Amino acid sequence: MQKKAIPKTKLIKTANSSSAIFNQMHKKEIFVTIELADFDIAKPEKENSPSSILSPEQITAYEEIMTQHTKKDIVLLHGVTSSGKTEIYIKLIENCARNYKQVMYLLPEIALTTQMIKRLQKHFGDKLLVYHSLYNETERLLTWNKMLKYKRDTENRIFDFQIIIGARSALFLPYSNLGLVIIDEEHEPSFKQYDPAPRYHARDAAMVLAKYFEAKVVLGSATPSIETYYNSKAEKFGLVELNSRFGNLELPSISVVDLKEEYKRKKMKGFFSQPFITGVSDALSANEQVILFQNRRGFATMLECKQCGWAPQCINCDVTLSYHKISNQLSCHYCGYKMSVPQKCMACSSPQLETKGIGTERIEEEMEILFPEKKIARLDLDTTRTKNAYRKILSAFEEGETDILVGTQMITKGLDFDNVSTVGIVNADTMLNFPDFRAAERSLQLMLQVSGRSGRKNKQGKVIIQSYRPAHPVLQYVLAHDYLGFYDAELKERKLFGFPPFTKLIEITLKHKNLRTCDEGAIYYTKILKDQFAQRVLGPSIPHVSKISNFYLRTILLKIENNVSLSQTKKMILTLNNLFWANPTFRSIIIHADVDPL
Repeated sequence: MQKKAIPKTKLIKTANSSSAIFNQMHKKEIFVTIELADFDIAKPEKENSPSSILSPEQITAYEEIMTQHTKKDIVLLHGVTSSGKTEIYIKLIENCARNYKQVMYLLPEIALTTQMIKRLQKHFGDKLLVYHSLYNETERLLTWNKMLKYKRDTENRIFDFQIIIGARSALFLPYSNLGLVIIDEEHEPSFKQYDPAPRYHARDAAMVLAKYFEAKVVLGSATPSIETYYNSKAEKFGLVELNSRFGNLELPSISVVDLKEEYKRKKMKGFFSQPFITGVSDALSANEQVILFQNRRGFATMLECKQCGWAPQCINCDVTLSYHKISNQLSCHYCGYKMSVPQKCMACSSPQLETKGIGTERIEEEMEILFPEKKIARLDLDTTRTKNAYRKILSAFEEGETDILVGTQMITKGLDFDNVSTVGIVNADTMLNFPDFRAAERSLQLMLQVSGRSGRKNKQGKVIIQSYRPAHPVLQYVLAHDYLGFYDAELKERKLFGFPPFTKLIEITLKHKNLRTCDEGAIYYTKILKDQFAQRVLGPSIPHVSKISNFYLRTILLKIENNVSLSQTKKMILTLNNLFWANPTFRSIIIHADVDPL
């Protein structure tokens, strides 16, 4: 007799049972469970089902995109969170697939593919192919061969699939008949490849690839990057806007808790204020789910001696080691160096070592103490190192098995959970205080995006932000859901100081294992740059992290006006590199150039 696999969720629903009962029966071996690899997506119950009925606003947006695509190849779909952008994407994909064209759908995080696969599969059946960096070599080869087979079958109109969904690595598959490129959450820095080379931005590279195939591009975001929105306003790109949530749901109500006042009144319980704990408790009491966001993983930022202030440092990098309680180790998040937790201070031998700062691991532990009867899960780099970890964590939360989901920026974008009513941002200041000209933009994007995870079905969501600086201008824009107001203010500041979108940036990094050689090389390289580019050169400067993997770093920033030829700039930099390396003293210095650094 042939055995047939049944999806767990379908079995529980059909039997009118629960996950707890299923787990007990699984332990007794009444059921056998299997894990399906991402590239072997199970066929849906009903293939090629019609797309959902669009609202009048969505229909208008879809028609505007189609109209603008007759004039411009690239269109920005700027829609508030939960405005129904995905359904518009599906309609655009349907239109493209009818013309026997391929569709590339790029997402910034592998975590997002879990939910998006289900939504696209419902409409397109087995016409879907998934690809991302967690694939092993065998899976990558299978995917590559499928793409080549598609190319051979195109002439006969035989298609095994037409939609390729994945993270930025999906950009390099062998496309042959590309008709549409969708880049969801286009503002995300995850689309930028930093290290190792090649350093590229998947959004920009995808637009170049689309131009090669004469394909259309749709950029989607509730909080577009300043550069993208500027290009849209300047009519370089088309612009379509959705200003209300699907079903006329209200945007979440956002409140900011002043941590200074809470500590002064001694109303803090650990790292959480009373309004924060009350908000989480109220949601759980109503059988609703909660998302808590902190953009630091690990248990604590550092370990510090109470007597002398000594803190363990990485032996390879110029950073303190983060404490991970589960593994009972101190870890470097740059080079991966690990060491066991010392029993006493290595400087004064005092046993009084205490943790400083807070990461997702500690938030998870604190929540378990505050709400011992609730199930809590964590989504960060430490819990998602295996290929199927994303799916397990997110599926458990989606099915209601988990009450509180704690995470880093992985949980801020694109995820859609019906029962999430409350979102908590544990500390907004870690984002706002980062030394970078994009810190304000990134902070606003992260906070508005994670806020949008709440109240997505039939009820207004609630967002609680903890900060020592409640009057910060960025927080005021977040409270008002005012992206456009922030954009106008930020654009004026960028123009005043000559930052993108008014210039192009090239960050040149010099690396060497000898500090003196690195410093002397940076000074000399800056001099020969200034001989050619004059006041466009800023630096050299010591970066926020000045040593990584035993290499000292120095950075030089080059600002290039938009009307200057980038190809000529590139040729000049390569010529100067050769001139620099002609000096025997500096021949061993490594030079990296990063165009449009994030």
